[in-house]
Order: sequence, then structure tokens, then C-alpha cells
Amino acid sequence: MEKPEHIHLLDEATINQIAAGEVIERPASVVKELIDNSLDAGASDIRVEIEGAGSKSITVIDDGSGIGRDEALLAFTKHSTSKIESKDDLHRIITLGFRGEALSSIAAVSRVELISRTADCLSAVKIGVEGGLVGEATETGSSVGTRVEVRDLFYNTPARRKYLKSKRTELSHITDTVTRQALGNPGVAFTLLNEGKVVLRCGKGELFDRMVQVLGADVARQLIPLEYKDDLLSLWGYISKPGYYRSNREMNYFFINGRNISSPAISNAVRLGYYTMLPKGRYPAAVLNVKINLEEVDVNVHPAKRYVRLSREYEIMDGITAAVEQALKQEKLVPEVKPSRTMTMQSSLASPEKPTSKESVSAESPVIREKTSNYTAPPRDTQRRLKSSERAMAEEKAQPERVGSGVSEAHILGQVNDLYIVAETDEGLLLIDQHAAHERIMYEQISRRVKHDWQELISPVTVDLSTREKVLLEEYIPYLEDLGFSLSEFGTQTYVITTVPTVMGKIEDPSVVYDLLADLFARGRVKEKKGMEDMLCKTMACRSAIKAGAPCNMEQMQNLLDQLEKTENPYTCPHGRPTMITLGKAELDKLFKRTGV
Repeated sequence: MEKPEHIHLLDEATINQIAAGEVIERPASVVKELIDNSLDAGASDIRVEIEGAGSKSITVIDDGSGIGRDEALLAFTKHSTSKIESKDDLHRIITLGFRGEALSSIAAVSRVELISRTADCLSAVKIGVEGGLVGEATETGSSVGTRVEVRDLFYNTPARRKYLKSKRTELSHITDTVTRQALGNPGVAFTLLNEGKVVLRCGKGELFDRMVQVLGADVARQLIPLEYKDDLLSLWGYISKPGYYRSNREMNYFFINGRNISSPAISNAVRLGYYTMLPKGRYPAAVLNVKINLEEVDVNVHPAKRYVRLSREYEIMDGITAAVEQALKQEKLVPEVKPSRTMTMQSSLASPEKPTSKESVSAESPVIREKTSNYTAPPRDTQRRLKSSERAMAEEKAQPERVGSGVSEAHILGQVNDLYIVAETDEGLLLIDQHAAHERIMYEQISRRVKHDWQELISPVTVDLSTREKVLLEEYIPYLEDLGFSLSEFGTQTYVITTVPTVMGKIEDPSVVYDLLADLFARGRVKEKKGMEDMLCKTMACRSAIKAGAPCNMEQMQNLLDQLEKTENPYTCPHGRPTMITLGKAELDKLFKRTGV
């Protein structure tokens, strides 16, 4: 594109599309803005219908107060709003869709039809808008409330449409949006339908009831109530017991003055309240409502109102941490001990036909759930993982030609921080990352197998998923089954796993399975089948490798280096991180200022 020679004004259509891009990023953005408007209209029942993951059509129907004929025509005009009168109102906003740009921004990049009726009118008003051009208002029949249908999103901005993700990914974002709105408004009934099928349905109720409906009964049973108040804020909601946690912040739902927001600062403040009760890198579940003075919050710092600015952030974070500490002190947190019988029966490709999930699970099967897991890595676990990869390497009939790295000839001196192996070579000092090294070994073994051995779990593992995670998992199931997993639905938001790849060994900690799934959810979808398979192989290799923080004896360290020597690429892990680095004699001399010696 050539650089323009002169400064000039853009045309109105281009200006509107640029402005729309600040608010409408994807179909989930449309859903959020329309639900915000429904809530501001006092709706008690909101229904969201999706086709084509939102790119084909999004329909939001509510029983709110509705919009009159004259106001409906004005609603699609840029900067129109019923929620603020002057700039002074920006400092005390109590509504969700205050900006008055939602309908205008949506209409600039789609075809919109609005039908709305107020209680004092016998008929409803119907207006069509295409590409920001508002048509005539006509009368039609309808119940009190508003129905907005958005079709062909980004039809006039093909570049934006091109960069939408897969249907499953976009649906997961929509599901997450509706889930968050539902958790923040338990007094409002929500329904989400995708291609006519119910994804989420929850009736009016209390917050705990809503959490059961949205997050599942198993998650809800692990929650404890929280209520706190000081001079700065009021806080209420639920946090999980220390025994229930995730490897990411996906189960954190925060609402400030009724507005759902994303806040790593609040997540960290909540986690800090647990102090040493949570393992490193783990996050509790939390649904928290924070009420503070409106003048302490600036909600106008992000076009989509996803983030807010707090004028007394440190004091507010301290209050949240104190509230969590107080809630945990008031609760009996002695963990319940149950007999663990997580045994496995090893199978191979020569075994009888692999049983289906339905055949493998019976009503009497003892089920091990994620919440009973312990985050430990016993010494025998390291030995088991090393022996598993050593055995697999010995069973490979055809070994590819490799250029030896010489790492197996290094003289091992010891281990640092239960992570780095220190060895001596002719060139100097060699440092090996034990997790990255074993991850490389496991990755090459897993990716070379056309078919994978599997093992049946005598005690099936169950994982409880959020609605959004369940939507995402459905896309991965065929690939997981190819690797040796058997998964089947076991309730509304629970999957039971009855077989796992042999390479994973005995599943002594069910959280290993969930962490593997969490890794997939975090990385998103890869379009090519080969790319999807490679990502799964990398994830499995990471979860099957010996861990950082696992002590190794001299024999185990030598075994690891011997296996690394036999890999095709011993120098990096599957993600590109180095497995080893060398500090040559010259570098060591410089560190000790022996340059002139």
C-alpha cells in the first residue's frame, strides 16, 4: 500500500467500521453487548440463539422494558444512550452498556433486525439495519421486551471475518460470555442454544444454585462462602477449598459493582489469601462480587469494558486477601481421606479388542475425582517414568541414524535445585534441564508411534469441566482416542476416562489428566490435522516426562543422558527450549576474571 501524500478525512463508513472494531472483536462481543443491554432493561429471562458459531446469526431475546418507536430509531445512531446524561455521569456509572455504542457498532459490521415493545404499547416496533444504514420503522406483533437478530457478522469487512477462529473456538468464547453473565446475575434466567441444541440453561435462583447449574455439582461441593466488609469495599461470593484447584485462572469469575471483569490483580490477591495452602502454579475456583464506591472505579478504560481501573487498587487487593484468609480460617479444612485404588492393567496391541467406555464403567466402579488429588511427585514416580521411556526405546525396531552429541559420555557431578544436572566434559561445564531432556525423549517416542498402546484403568478417572471447557473438549475427543484415551460423558459436565496411553504409566494423581486437558484448552485449536496431532504429542510428552523438582540419583541421571544421546535432536525440547547448555573453559575464566592467566 502506497503512503498517502496528504492528510485527509476518512469517509463516514470507514470511520464507523474502525470504531466498531474497538467494541466488536468477535461474535462473543456481540453477545456480551446485547446481554448487557438486556440486563440494563431489567430483563428476568434472556435467551441467546446461535447459528454458525455466531458468524451466521446471533439472536438475543429478553423480557425487559423494551424500546419505544422513536427511541428505537435513535438507538442505532452513534453515541446515543439512555444511560448517561453528561460527562459527570461517567464517574458514577451503574449500568452495564453505558457507552451507547453497542447497537451502532454491531450494525456497522452486520445486518441487524430489532423488534421491541414497551408495556404501554399494543404493538411492537420493527427496524432493519444493514451496514449502518437504518431502514424504516414498521409495526409488528410481539410480547413486551426486545429481540435483536444479528446476521452475517463482518460481511462487509472480509478481513475481520477471515481471522475468526474455528466454530468450536468461537462457540467456546460465546459460552464463556454467557456463563459469566449468568454467574453475575443469578436472579435472571439464561438459555444458550447452538444450532437449536441447548448448551446452557439455568433458571432464576440464588448464587450457589447458579453455580451448581453452570459449574456443576462436584465443583459446587468444593466451595465455601465468603463475606467481608470494611470501610472501602463489600465482598461476597464463594471460593474453593484448598484441595480443589486448577492449573490456570479459568475458574475465576469477578464482578465489580455487577460488571464482569478480567483482573489478574484480583486473581493474585485471592491466591495470596491461601498463602501456602496451594501448590505453586495452581489457582483456586472463585466467584466473587465486589462492591465499592462508584467514584473509585473507572470503567471507561477499555472499549469492551473488559478491564477497569481502581483508584485505590492496593488497598482493595489487601481487603480481598484479608477476606479470603478470614473465610478459610472459619472453615474446617481437614481433607477427607479415602482409600485410593488407582491401579492399572497393562494392555498392548495384541490384547483383545479395546473396550468401549460404556462397557468399562459400571455403577459400582470406584471413581477418583480431581478434587481428591495430591500434588506430589514421589521418588518412585521418577524411576517409573525413566524406565517407561527406556523400555519404549529398546522396543523400537528401526532406529533412525543419529549424530551423537556426546552427552552420555559427560562425567556427572550432581544435581542443582532438583532440576539441573551438572556434568563435566572436555569443553567445560555441561548443564542439562532434566524435564526438557526427558520431554524430548518422550516426544520422539510418542510421535513415532503409528498406533499407541493403551491401558485400562480399574478405577476410572473423572474430570469436571466448565461449560466452556466441555464445548472445547468435544473437538479434541477423536484425536485423544487415537492416542489411547477413552472418554465418555458421565453427567452434565463430567467426563469419565477409562483408558489412557501406556506411556503415561499409572495414574496416581488424577490432576495429571486434567492438566493435560487444561494445556489443550489454553493452546487453542490448530487447523491442520497434523498440527493438532503434533500439539497433542507435545502435551503428552510434557505431562509424561520427569518433573522439575524431582530428585534423581546418579544412576537415574546417567540413564537420562544415555536416552537423550539416542534422540534425533537432543538439543531442544519439543517447544524449542534448550535441553542443555555448555559453559566452556574460556567463559568460566571470564566469570572468575582469569582472562589474563
